[in-house]
Order: sequence, then structure tokens, then C-alpha cells
Amino acid sequence: MLTIIDKYILRRYLVTFTVMLLLFIPIGIVIDISEKVNKMLENKVPFGEIANYYFYFTIHFANFLFPIFLFLSIIWFTSKLANNTEIIAILSSGISFNRFLRPYIIGATLVSIGALIMGLYLAPKANEVYNNFRYTYLIGGGREEMRDETDVYRQISADEFIYVSNFNTLSKTAFNFSFEKFNGDQLDYKITANRIKFNPKDSTYTLFGYVKRTVGPYDDVIERADKKDAKFTFDLEDLTPTIYVAETLKYGDLIHFIDREKKRGNANINVYLVVLYKKYSIPISAFILTIIAVAVSSMKRRGGMGMNLAIGILLAFSFVFLDKIFGVLAEKSSIPPIISVWIPNLLFGILAVYLLRNAKR
Repeated sequence: MLTIIDKYILRRYLVTFTVMLLLFIPIGIVIDISEKVNKMLENKVPFGEIANYYFYFTIHFANFLFPIFLFLSIIWFTSKLANNTEIIAILSSGISFNRFLRPYIIGATLVSIGALIMGLYLAPKANEVYNNFRYTYLIGGGREEMRDETDVYRQISADEFIYVSNFNTLSKTAFNFSFEKFNGDQLDYKITANRIKFNPKDSTYTLFGYVKRTVGPYDDVIERADKKDAKFTFDLEDLTPTIYVAETLKYGDLIHFIDREKKRGNANINVYLVVLYKKYSIPISAFILTIIAVAVSSMKRRGGMGMNLAIGILLAFSFVFLDKIFGVLAEKSSIPPIISVWIPNLLFGILAVYLLRNAKR
């Protein structure tokens, strides 16, 4: 059962966090517009596209800077409680520091649930619109930079491999095509073609300059044709997904996508795993950051609220910085992604325990 004090602190927690979002999101939009307005005018971007972009930009922006907004909002209103000696009055009434933390933990639970829902279902669509807009209208190479479309070599199953030297997304055509089918360690057959085109109507492929070499025990069998229709178990477009594809998939689709890419032996699998693990690690950080913020700001300091905010800003940006650093390490190094993603939470969790013990004293 929540007491009057619990409701008071919880209301301040949620209201301050909401106000922080409502204050900083428009600032982020204004800064983003000032940076991109020349490109938008130069490329004659339709107003509807711009409006749609900034609608989803608010979700993308809030999801990206969620730890900073949460941390600063708690520092702000808890420092005001401390400066008004409200915390001293609460603790002097016989309430323990752990009991004082209860409404904060309830607030962190509500915020983390919201962050989890946003990360699993809302942020993917926002990330898709945000990145599509950037690559379509704002980045020099445009849509050509969205995919790695040259020298594509993929394992599409346990014993099937495919290679194309170049892939055109719009025409769904690949060049210098090669398909190898193995039986254990032995090559069963190999298909090559100068060009291969996907036919969406019947999900077939047309191969131009078709050659199939079937390996026999004594002699190989070679089949040739200028043009041949065939069926394969892959989609050409799936072989060159957008570089940010994992960020645009909802949870169920992301799990399916990662399983499929693991079977294909995709070299970028760590990038996709980082996106998956962050969907859980970021909501958990709400609890850790809440405890740190309360421990830092629940006592009066000589510098007043300004000193608490300075410490809060330093810690919040340190968390975001570590999160990005270890995310890149997970993608580029041999460190398991699940470990790298959770290291910032682990380090700040240890810091939270240390600060909480000092605050109790």
C-alpha cells in the first residue's frame, strides 16, 4: 500500500521525467532541423516525408537518450527535496533509507516497462523511418550506402554457398553468380551464370549464361544454356540486407532473422546480437541509474543543486559513452556480445551499491 509520501515522490519522479522529455525533444528537433535544412531544400524533400520523419524522430531520440533524461530528472527533483530539507524530515520520522527508495524503485519499474515496450515494438519502426530518410535524402551516396552490394559471399545453409560480384536492388539482378552445393566435404555441383534475375511473381530466377557442373566419381557432367529458369531457397534481396536491418525489426522478427543469419554463417551476426541484447540491458539500467541518482542527490552539498547536476551529467554521459564503446567492441572484437552489452550495467551496478552504502551513512 502506497503512503502519501510514496505517492508524492512517485508523482514527482514520473512528472519530472515526462517534463524532461517534453523539454529536450523539441530542442533536439530544432537542432536536427538546423543541421539538415539545407540538404532537405536541396533534395526537395516533400513536406509529408519531413513530418513523418520528425514524428518518428521523437521516438528514436527519446529511446537513444533515455538514460540521460531519466538520470537528470531524478537528480533534479531529488536535489530539490534535499535543498528543501524534505529528505531530512522523511528520514527523521523513522523511515529507513531503503524504505525511502521504494517509490523510486516503483517509478523505475514503470519507466523500464515503458522502455522495454518501446525497444521491442515502437523503436524498430522509428529506426527504420529515421535511417531510410537519412540514406535517401541526406547522405551523399544515398541508398547505395544502405547495403553492401559488391562481392557478396554468403552461406545460405549448412551445405550451400552463394557468391555474386554485384547486386542491383531495384532490378533484383545480380552479376557473376555462383552457387555451390556440398555433400559433407565434397562438392556435389556448382552453378554459375553471368547474370541472375529474381522474378517476384512466381519466386523463380532467370539465369543468363547458365552453366552447371555436377561432380562425378570419374567424369564431371556439364550442362549449359543461354537462359534457364530455376528455383532456389534464398531471396536475392535477403543476401544484402540494409546495414541497419536489425534495428528495424520487432522482437519476434529479430529472433527469426538472427537464427536464419546464424545458419547462413553471416559475419555480421555480432551486430545483430548487440541490438537484441540492448533491448533488455537498457530497461534494466533504469533501476541502476535511479539508485545512483538518488544516492548522489539525496544530501545537501556546498555547491547546491548545481553541483548535483554537474555530477549527474558527468555520470549520465559516462554511462552512454561506455554503452557505445562496449557496443562497438562487441561488433568488432572477439568479446561475446552479451558480455560487452552488460558490462556498463555491471560497472554502474557496482557504483550504485557503493554510493548507496555511503548515502545510508
